[in-house]
Amino acid sequence: MHFPVVAALLPVVGLILLGLALGRLGWVPQVWVRRLSTLSFMVLTPILLFRTMRHVRVELLDLRPALAYIGALGLVFAAMLCWRGMNRSAVVLALGVTYSNAVMIGIPLVQLAWGDAGLVTLLTLIPIHSLVLLTAATVALEFTLAREQAARSPVRTGHLLRVTALALRKALLHPVPLPIIAGLLYAQTGWGVAAPLELFLQTMGRAFGPLALVLVGIALAGSSIGAQLRGALQLAAIKNFAVPLLAAALGWALGMRGLALTVLAVTAALPMGANVFLFSQRYGVAMPLITASVAVSTLVALLSVSLVMLLAGAV
Repeated sequence: MHFPVVAALLPVVGLILLGLALGRLGWVPQVWVRRLSTLSFMVLTPILLFRTMRHVRVELLDLRPALAYIGALGLVFAAMLCWRGMNRSAVVLALGVTYSNAVMIGIPLVQLAWGDAGLVTLLTLIPIHSLVLLTAATVALEFTLAREQAARSPVRTGHLLRVTALALRKALLHPVPLPIIAGLLYAQTGWGVAAPLELFLQTMGRAFGPLALVLVGIALAGSSIGAQLRGALQLAAIKNFAVPLLAAALGWALGMRGLALTVLAVTAALPMGANVFLFSQRYGVAMPLITASVAVSTLVALLSVSLVMLLAGAV
């Protein structure tokens, strides 16, 4: 077992267990979970995303890891929608099997294992990961909501156009795509950020991961993981094993070798990100399954990430 894997995953498991204990003790009522989830989704997530994208200079990106990563995630995302149908639940599950906990687990893991050389590739993947996946999921969810609204009322051409326009506006003026786009545009200006403001953004962004994972544990206390275990294991198998295999294959086809290929595969093998839990809360779908899947995927990652590190490192 690779020590960096254990070192990176233990804090995450600990935060989920802390939330589970708080939920079981009744110190944090379930009704607070939605309110705190809204706080994370509406305030902490936009700050984290803006700060992540603010450091991205498009002209400096190495496109091969990004292309392999997004290619793998796009194929799996589309396959999940084809399998489960175009509905809110399918979109959230598709996000679950593709969105990695690349910041809270990925950064310390890669830094412990390979130092700054590994971080170069990882920090190329994280902003692309957020930009494409979270934006695509938001647009898809808003359009499925619009379609559901249209199905409940007489569908006239004018009405359908208005509903579509409303869905598009809500998808763009949203706490996920908007800070991503704003941060990316700001990065291209080359302007800096005053030290006090940067410290504020850094502190608020770091608060997102621990809070979201504690909320996962609290929600887990109010549901039975056993009832969702089969579905959670299925999602974890896709997220932790199938996605990194596909990403590594695409990276290999694009000529990637060595450390860059290893970091690409490890990033894809990371467990499901807590942001998926917030999406399920916000849109009111698949909450018990996603809650269980975040926990199961994190535990399975002890095996999957170690295995990927061994196999990819041997290439």
